[in-house]
Amino acid sequence: MAEVRNMELDLVYENQIVVLEDKGLAKTSNSITADPENPKPANDPEDSKTTNEISNGHLQLSQDTTEEEVEMKLRSQKHLNLSKGMSLSVCYAASIGGTATLTGTTPNLIMKGQLDELFPNNGDIINFATWFGFSFPCMFIMLVLTWIWLQILFLGINLKKNFGCMMAKSQKDIAAYQVIKDEVNKLGSMTFAEIEVLVLFIMLVLLWFTRDPGFIDGWATVLFNKGDKDYVTDATVVIFISIIMFLVPSDKPRLPCWNKDGPDLEQPEADNRPRYGPAPPLLTWKTVQEKMAWNVVILLGGGFALAKGSERSGLSDWLGGQLTPLEAIPPWAIIILLCMLIATFTECASNVATTSLFLPILAAMAARININPLYVMLPCTLCASFAFMLPVATPPNSIVFSYGYLKVSDMVRAGFVVNVVGVLVISLAINTWGMTMFDLDTIPAWANSTAKP
Repeated sequence: MAEVRNMELDLVYENQIVVLEDKGLAKTSNSITADPENPKPANDPEDSKTTNEISNGHLQLSQDTTEEEVEMKLRSQKHLNLSKGMSLSVCYAASIGGTATLTGTTPNLIMKGQLDELFPNNGDIINFATWFGFSFPCMFIMLVLTWIWLQILFLGINLKKNFGCMMAKSQKDIAAYQVIKDEVNKLGSMTFAEIEVLVLFIMLVLLWFTRDPGFIDGWATVLFNKGDKDYVTDATVVIFISIIMFLVPSDKPRLPCWNKDGPDLEQPEADNRPRYGPAPPLLTWKTVQEKMAWNVVILLGGGFALAKGSERSGLSDWLGGQLTPLEAIPPWAIIILLCMLIATFTECASNVATTSLFLPILAAMAARININPLYVMLPCTLCASFAFMLPVATPPNSIVFSYGYLKVSDMVRAGFVVNVVGVLVISLAINTWGMTMFDLDTIPAWANSTAKP
């Protein structure tokens, strides 16, 4: 990692230093070395002027700026814009990508739990397969539109130049590619434990998708879920895979016929393990205690408690009644207004708190104005993850902002458009293929039955 860091610093310095042979000067963004024949004081005003020519991510040119200096500053500004765009693409992709699966982000799980709590007879209408079928197209469209917007905002619309099409590669491009290639080669081949985890993950996803795909009976329906009771759910599949991880070994069998040359040296701590004997399991309870995100479990429980308290106290019904004037406007307009409200609220509050607070209210409102509860709960849950404007909105935003490339104004300018695009995409999805998938134009029988106290 130290070699990679040194290479990155070398590339940065190559882009910042300009040697002016005709004047005998070598200037950087921090200092100016004077010609011996024409010495200048170390604290000359021109030094501070040159140092402050680039500040706060904006290019400032002085009157005495030469052509070479202008080229250097333009190059530095371009690299800064590229850093801003790449930083925002990381945090935005983390938030958008989490909406594609039921387990991708916490608001999705809260929505699933509250739907089952408020409407226990919903027939498992929301599961991993149905959520993915609805949300994955939304995620893909959002990613494409967000990429286009960041390209226009930070790199311009010259895609041919941005991608380097039909352009000769410079020595810096070749060196950077070689560094990345060397680091990839250092990873080596997959270890035995990594292969096991990959196989178990593929099994998990396949069991999730085929448990109850919706258009045909899944394996859980045929084998276990008889009648009106669901004995096997998505959580059952997760527990099954977790138990397997406690049983399978993390290394190849330590027998003479398998390990003639001793333990695999590519494995961590291979030298400290015996040559023969039982291998430790892939997952141990000690690892679970140390790595398990217990705070997320407590956070989920707190959200469910908040929702239940709002329901039992009558707060959800009262607030839902205050929203009955929305019945006078078309349903698609209701969705846009609610999505904008949730997207704005989640900029200042946790997305978990937002979904825990609003979903019971939205469910009560849907019952009052006679629309399908899923028609308002599903898009508002997705919009709770669309917090792109402020550094404090989500952990990915905070992490990216801490690197120092971005200002709050940069994030607000880029995030506002992404928020609007997200609301429009979700509104389009819920009124097109969402309407067909979940029969949202009708009020189902399960919407009239709530959990008994």
